[in-house]
Amino acid sequence: MRTTCAFSSKTDWRNRGRNDTGETRNPFIGVDSRANNGINFIRMKSAPPCAPSKAQAIPRTIRVTRLIERFREVYPTAHCELDFSNPLELLVATILSAQCTDKRVNIVTKDLFRRFRTAKDYADVPQEELENAIRSTGFYRNKAKSIRSMAKDLVERHQSQVPSTMAALVALAGVGRKTANVVLGNAFQVNEGIVVDTHVTRLAHRLGLTKRTEPEKIEQELMRLVPRTDWTDFSHWLIWHGRRRCTALGPDCENCEVANLCPSCGRAGRKKARKGGRARSSKAESRG
Repeated sequence: MRTTCAFSSKTDWRNRGRNDTGETRNPFIGVDSRANNGINFIRMKSAPPCAPSKAQAIPRTIRVTRLIERFREVYPTAHCELDFSNPLELLVATILSAQCTDKRVNIVTKDLFRRFRTAKDYADVPQEELENAIRSTGFYRNKAKSIRSMAKDLVERHQSQVPSTMAALVALAGVGRKTANVVLGNAFQVNEGIVVDTHVTRLAHRLGLTKRTEPEKIEQELMRLVPRTDWTDFSHWLIWHGRRRCTALGPDCENCEVANLCPSCGRAGRKKARKGGRARSSKAESRG
């Protein structure tokens, strides 16, 4: 059974579509049926107004609590958007997702996961063959090397099984803390840390949650602010909001569901726009 990161572990992913009585339910009930990218429009009748100064004055701990409440309401079905059916597939997909969209990775893994089903399959495949299979994800030589080395470690040290601890995962070739957090949080439901990717970094800065730039230090600050039970979901919420509303170059502040909690509301993206404008102006002058 293929699923996405929200429905992941062998015990949990089969049950996420059931209520407490065991009855099957639709996880998207209550979500507007329009093409909303997973945004819940039912309760959020209108976006709150921008109030960057007031948002900045809210203590970070209180702001995070309110953000969690709002994100849980707006993105009730938020999940990691890589397709997988077991921890090994998620580990491979996460390695492939570096500098590549989840959509492209899912296209590639649809065939890849049919061809390679075990760690030994990846460990034994020739480098060139794996490169050709994952070529469209970019950086395919390094990714193929990482996947093959990781798989050999699994075969030799873990009986071909993906381990469920941070220490064991980061000891695998080609696996860093971010990848380990993705696997632990979504394949094993273990909140060991917070995934910090480009979206989480951008939103953590815009929401005034950190001034750090290094992923490890951003993660440590967020872990101090966010309750441990919400670590995995918090990264999903920031990633979903970053992809659907608070994009890098054109944040939709006017319709943002957390506008009143954002110190950057109405300001994000302006510097880049001004820089771009000045650059174009300078080129025009030089041509003149």
